[in-house]
Amino acid sequence: MSGAAIVVGGASGIGAACVEALAATGRTVAVADLAVPAGGGVELDVRDAEAVASCFDRILAEHPDLDTVVDAAGTGRVTGLPDISPSEWELVRSVNLDGAFNVLQAAGRALVGRGGSIVLLSSIDALAPVSGLAHYCAAKAGLESLARSGAVELGASGIRVNAVAPGVVRTPLVAAQLDRPEIAAAFVERTPLGRIAAPEDIADVVAFLASDRARWITGATIPVDGGLRLLGHPNLQVRNTDKES
Repeated sequence: MSGAAIVVGGASGIGAACVEALAATGRTVAVADLAVPAGGGVELDVRDAEAVASCFDRILAEHPDLDTVVDAAGTGRVTGLPDISPSEWELVRSVNLDGAFNVLQAAGRALVGRGGSIVLLSSIDALAPVSGLAHYCAAKAGLESLARSGAVELGASGIRVNAVAPGVVRTPLVAAQLDRPEIAAAFVERTPLGRIAAPEDIADVVAFLASDRARWITGATIPVDGGLRLLGHPNLQVRNTDKES
């Protein structure tokens, strides 16, 4: 595959690294995000299904060779289950799960008849409960189920659908947390490879899944976490904060 790509949530963090990794392969990469990057892109709230569909129509008109879609949009909060408000539940679920559905549906429609690769960004937190992240864990688990369903339903059209599950990644969204020595040390201690991931560590796997080298991979969730899932996520239920997959 060597056509154009779109990275939803590509303005910062893992998404921005995915833009760079895909561009490094010679692709034209379009960016859609709630905050449009300085280099240009499409303003998009993934919770708005009509806006997502219109975004894909626009991108497809500008890039008829589109064959790769990455959904890196996500958000999270650290809140104990008894204290999660309806509005917080709605926010975390709608961005991470409803947004993934909207992107997957629009991407499937755009790529029918041409084939391609769709990659959804999940989290290792979909695999096991994490105190303070009930809503985030549930949403990401649903996202992975969507990826598998997409692989089954879209495979006949030559469309591969996979998920990538990072552990902790050093991004602007979690910088405040990881700047606290005790939090960073807890993650490093529970990560067999002994460090915090950089966004590029995740983006390189996304670029691989978008390539012909991954032509026989679909319906998979690939953990890219330095082994963090083997020892378990540290307890983050300290205070409300943001978290990115």
